[in-house]
Amino acid sequence: MKDRGVADDGVAELRRRLVAFAAARDWQPYHTPKNLAAALSVEAAELLEIFQWSTPEQAERVMEDPESAHRVADEVADVLAYLLQFCEVLGIDPLAALAAKIDRNELRFPARRRGGESGESEEGGG
Repeated sequence: MKDRGVADDGVAELRRRLVAFAAARDWQPYHTPKNLAAALSVEAAELLEIFQWSTPEQAERVMEDPESAHRVADEVADVLAYLLQFCEVLGIDPLAALAAKIDRNELRFPARRRGGESGESEEGGG
């Protein structure tokens, strides 16, 4: 697993590159929160489209075919690019936001203990 600082540096560099890319093309006026959220949604839908009508087994093997693997990677890149641009415009640190969300979810959804330690069966509860 990568060191958090290395991941932060990589995300920061990608954000800088995206800002520079948009600035070089005078796209900033179009990069409003609404427009970026819409673009993010469209790109996520394009990622989903790759899996439309796939069986679960076909979906699990999507990366085995070079053409479909390339399509998936491109759509993931598009989703991430719009998400990072959205965060840039609103001043959100995406890694900090994710860490905080995981912290809240760990409290909200405690892990079930195995072997009856928690007093509930493994089949039920939640």
